[in-house]
Amino acid sequence: MSYFYAEFKPTTGLMLVALYNRTFEEQDIPVLKHIVQMLKDHNLQMVFFKDFYERIAPHIQLESTPRLFTGKKDLPANTDMLFSLGGDGTLLDTVCFVGNSNIPLIGVNLGRLGFLAAIPEEEVDAAIISLVRGSYTLEKRTLLHLDSSIPLFDGSPFALNEFTIHRKDSSSMIKIHTYLNGEFLNTYWADGLIVATPTGSTGYSLSCNGPVVFPQTSSFVITPVAPHNLNTRSIVVPDDNVISFEVEGRTEQFLCTLDSRTETITSGVQLAVKREKFTISLVRPDEHNFLKTIRQKLYWGIDRRN
Repeated sequence: MSYFYAEFKPTTGLMLVALYNRTFEEQDIPVLKHIVQMLKDHNLQMVFFKDFYERIAPHIQLESTPRLFTGKKDLPANTDMLFSLGGDGTLLDTVCFVGNSNIPLIGVNLGRLGFLAAIPEEEVDAAIISLVRGSYTLEKRTLLHLDSSIPLFDGSPFALNEFTIHRKDSSSMIKIHTYLNGEFLNTYWADGLIVATPTGSTGYSLSCNGPVVFPQTSSFVITPVAPHNLNTRSIVVPDDNVISFEVEGRTEQFLCTLDSRTETITSGVQLAVKREKFTISLVRPDEHNFLKTIRQKLYWGIDRRN
């Protein structure tokens, strides 16, 4: 399965939470200060992303300099939870920090849409209290893994949302020959191609008219970007398939992405996508679920004609 719910109970010892933010505006400072104060008031130990701490330090009051981390290598192994303070892109950054460590992620939405960072500012207090009480669940989300004939993505060839291939240095479309377990599927004449996880089905793939897929669905979504053939549509395939590609174009270089990370490749690089061996855990307070999120974010069931 792509994910499952696991009940958690109150922590008996001191909980260690990591705090990550990559950028914030002046209007975000009050809520960031409030989050830090709430965690402090509930006796939660904190470890800060170094750059974030240096920017927020003038606005908060701590008895001493907290522990700091700069990435996966120095994130304490005993971290109980990692707070992503920002939008969905901020949370995607944290996936590389936690990797296969099983450290759960919780997203507070300071951005716009927030499918992954689903906790709005006005629900922060209730969310932190839920964590302290152990009144939350974990959603195990599938990742995809990229195999390539050259080293790519600095030893973290996995993504929570999607893998993409794009044209580069040209306005001309490219040809992407696509195979499932070695058997030819289709040649896409397009600006690019997306392979999304169920989690990523509400991201880039959705903006290219891909379907919304429930997180528990064991599948990948293959979605072309601006296809030349109008009868070419998204296709949902089981995630036990290996999806491989051959790319052609008028230029020698193409873009290859995993979530928000980008590499430049040539047509000679061999690429294949499959399900990653490990998963990522997203923390959800008990009152949150996928149906509530998509109803709120996509305005389903709301008459907006007035």
